Amino acid sequence: MSPPPPTPKRDVVWVDGLRGIASVLVVTAHICRSLFPFLVSPAMSDKLPPTLFQLPFFRCLVMGRPSVAVFAIVTGYVNSLGPLKKSRAGNADAALAGIARSAFRRFGRFMIPAMVITVISWLACQFGAFRVAHVADSAWIRDTSPRPSTSFAAAFYDLYKNLWATWTDGGNSYDKIQWTLIYLLMGSMTTYLSLFALIYVKPRWRMLILAGVFCYKWKAKDALVGTNIFCGIILADVSIDPDIARMVSGHPYIQAISSASFIIMGLFCCSYPEEHPEWTRWSRNMLQFGHWIFPGGAEYARFYPGLGADLLATGVMFNPTAKKILSHRFLCWMGKLSWPVYLVHGTLIRTVLTWVLFGASVRPPQGKDQNGDQMPPGWLPVAKPWVVMFAIPLFYVFLYRVAGLWAQHVDPWCTRVTQQFEDLVFRDDAKVEKPLLLS
Repeated sequence: MSPPPPTPKRDVVWVDGLRGIASVLVVTAHICRSLFPFLVSPAMSDKLPPTLFQLPFFRCLVMGRPSVAVFAIVTGYVNSLGPLKKSRAGNADAALAGIARSAFRRFGRFMIPAMVITVISWLACQFGAFRVAHVADSAWIRDTSPRPSTSFAAAFYDLYKNLWATWTDGGNSYDKIQWTLIYLLMGSMTTYLSLFALIYVKPRWRMLILAGVFCYKWKAKDALVGTNIFCGIILADVSIDPDIARMVSGHPYIQAISSASFIIMGLFCCSYPEEHPEWTRWSRNMLQFGHWIFPGGAEYARFYPGLGADLLATGVMFNPTAKKILSHRFLCWMGKLSWPVYLVHGTLIRTVLTWVLFGASVRPPQGKDQNGDQMPPGWLPVAKPWVVMFAIPLFYVFLYRVAGLWAQHVDPWCTRVTQQFEDLVFRDDAKVEKPLLLS
């Protein structure tokens, strides 16, 4: 089999657009959890009809779990695409060298930025920036806003404990949304380990083995990361296979219909509600269908978004129109900022957005209890609807401005620190990359 031609730039850029949409939907999901928690269910109750964003497809705009699955797919796809190209070009040794460097750098590029935002959130906590969040009428905001430490020494111990917990059990109380990072990091390492084991395997056999591992992860109920990581690796291998490319291009109508069907089915699967699927007919049917396709004891609220993201990514990869849309420069710009947006949005929601939406409110009195004692006042109510309507779009503008500054100043510093440590510990003959046949 002859080496495949270099992949056109547009065939890869769409991944940035997909990642950009996923990141903004994570932010939207957390805002909705803060202000409209009923949206996680498919209806207002088992007796009341659903609102617009509780309906299938529309609810994808306010759900965060499909985005986590997309991040895992993108991780597997992006981390494996380069090594697989080099392997198919007969340059497997260079691929292995690249895998070693990438695996080493991945720790620094994950851990250092996460540590920086944790320290920032820790400082905000200690100086009382979460004071409004502690009494806001939002369970999600209150639950994710820790209280200051009891002493100066305790503050530094709490910081150490949470920095460590991020990479052991995901329990960072200063930034609880970092629970996903340990799984995505393990997914990256799984990708590199799989590539290391399969880099010399013939492409057809490699794809067959990867499909077998995907089935194993499915049976093992690893729907959070495992199935999605291997879906990304498989898609990367398929995307650069010339035989598959010729077969697909030779049947344009089948390609268009099947890829669109995958996208639609993927979005429908991503619509599966996190709570109370028995309240509506469509989600109840999905619940029953899940008994047939998912392993026993599986968490359907994880499996369905993962399956939906896999179908969606597969459909997009074979749909030129979808790839062109996702390659739009605005979506790609959002994709470039997806990592900073993910890191900073939680702290900004619990501070800036909470100050705007709850800070001007007054805690209502609760009256007296049965013993005649005065009860503590109630939670701070959210601002009036017109304030919310204007504040949330402005918050997105502010969020992406902060993310841009992070990408401009913090990310380069983290990269330099990682590079300096790499230069310190790597052997001299491993620091200079050999010329590669394919970039």
